[in-house]
Amino acid sequence: MQQITSQQIRSSFVNASRSDAAKLNLPKDFATLDWDTLDFLGWRDDKMPLRGYLVVPGPKGLTGIMLRAPDGGAKKNRSVLCELCRDVFSKEDVVLWVAKRAGQSGRDGNTVGTLICADFLCCGNVRKEPPANEINPDPAAVVLRQIDGLQARTAQFVDRVRSR
Repeated sequence: MQQITSQQIRSSFVNASRSDAAKLNLPKDFATLDWDTLDFLGWRDDKMPLRGYLVVPGPKGLTGIMLRAPDGGAKKNRSVLCELCRDVFSKEDVVLWVAKRAGQSGRDGNTVGTLICADFLCCGNVRKEPPANEINPDPAAVVLRQIDGLQARTAQFVDRVRSR
């Protein structure tokens, strides 16, 4: 992912008002992000922990999505798989992030959700090389496949939010 500015982020949101986008809190490590290892920029708002943001580059430019996590009241009794990175070894929490749809559909209350790592660690998860084995003798090739899969599934989620 190429480096982006705070203004580019704020103007990219398809399911948030301009005032909501203007008020969002950037990630605390925004100034030191390693953009070369990111396929998307995702973060939880430090001041509103139930709110998350996903900014995804695409052929038509950046698309920003404002997300909401469920309240912490639900007891976690089983592990679930992140739909974006599909990392089976991650010990990180995965939650159902919900986004209002873009446009009139979202203003009418329609939403779309998917399971995503609670702290948006997907880009790092797919870059972990697995040990070489008979099925996957080339760990670097596995990482490339995982990155491609992450990018494709993230684009599909963005398309679901944008579709009316």
